[in-house]
Amino acid sequence: MMRRDQFETIKNMLANLNEVSGFYQKKLAAIDLDSIQGPADFEKIPFTNKEDLRDAYPLGLQAVPDTEIVRIHSSSGTTGTPIIIPYTQQDVTDWAEIFKRCYETAGITNSDRVHITPGYGLWTAGIGFQSGAELLGAMVIPMGPGNTDKQIQMMIDLKSTVLCATSSYALLLAEEIARRGVSDKIRLQKGVIGSERWGEKMRRRIANELGVQLYDIYGLTEIYGPGIAMSCDHECGMHYWDDYLYFEIINPKTGQLVPQGEIGELVITTLKKQGAPLIRYRTHDLTRFIPGDCACGLHYPRIGTIIGRTDDMVKVKGVNIYPGQIEEILSEIKGTSSEYQVMIDHLNGKDIMTLFFESDPAASKKAVETDVKKHFKTKVGLTIVPKAVAIGDLPRSEKKSTRIFDNRY
Repeated sequence: MMRRDQFETIKNMLANLNEVSGFYQKKLAAIDLDSIQGPADFEKIPFTNKEDLRDAYPLGLQAVPDTEIVRIHSSSGTTGTPIIIPYTQQDVTDWAEIFKRCYETAGITNSDRVHITPGYGLWTAGIGFQSGAELLGAMVIPMGPGNTDKQIQMMIDLKSTVLCATSSYALLLAEEIARRGVSDKIRLQKGVIGSERWGEKMRRRIANELGVQLYDIYGLTEIYGPGIAMSCDHECGMHYWDDYLYFEIINPKTGQLVPQGEIGELVITTLKKQGAPLIRYRTHDLTRFIPGDCACGLHYPRIGTIIGRTDDMVKVKGVNIYPGQIEEILSEIKGTSSEYQVMIDHLNGKDIMTLFFESDPAASKKAVETDVKKHFKTKVGLTIVPKAVAIGDLPRSEKKSTRIFDNRY
């Protein structure tokens, strides 16, 4: 529920943005700002979508003069026109502050050595992890992605205690460390994992292989970058920073708020962002609010771990399928590992979904395939072609892993 101080901040922001020509004036033109007297009125403001931001390319989102912009970040643009986000010095400072808060939530201190593998450049990841760690006073090892040989050597030589990575690259590193037999030389204690969703089996594999406690970190380029929410030692969702951001969760089909605790699409309004404020931005990420107080003692509210996206759903034979469903099914079947890949083809007039998954070498390949096929039919309502492969056969990624390939189009 929106607090009074959050509402007053938003009300002032709307009034200021109404004076900014271009994107913001156009968005607010049909809104009588004087009529917005409370949260219910705020909910009548139209959502902001990714296409709105793409249409504003390159700098239509900029809400302050050029002289106040100190940095540019951008989405990858792999699925369309990239989204350009300008930052003021205050935005950069605020981002470092909330990222520092993330590290502190995970019990990371200035005695730690933070090994950063996410990418640098226009992407927000690497520099966000670095700025927060430097503000904390920790030793930063800004590796960036790739060159696994050097990553492991530096971990050993510099005695890295915290690994920052995507789940895919954390798994790759964990497997490679085990393969080389150097686990006893690794000093990692914690892993801060973000950028992509990951299932419980993958979480357990990474934690066990590396001997670390893992923490989920959440963020997106449009809203600072990673660092806007973080899990704590109790692993019961992620705390988000409601002094910087206002969260809503909506039914993605109707746009209406869902009841407390129900899964829906996360919508974010920035409270302090200057360079490119966003109003009711639809993230497409699926989560829920977690009610009540956390045992860790933090007063910041929580959302659940991101379970998927409204736009990563595929339809096969009329059945909607999300990656999270596949991960859940595999987590319930003995003998399967965390890694999988889906191929969807259209052959002889019908759709065929083949699920490749890694399985334990000690398990019966045929028995595991039978279990996966049965569970998938029971849980999802679709008959698939299951294919068990050896652990390590499916590709590993230094960034995000692509798991579903739809070859029908």
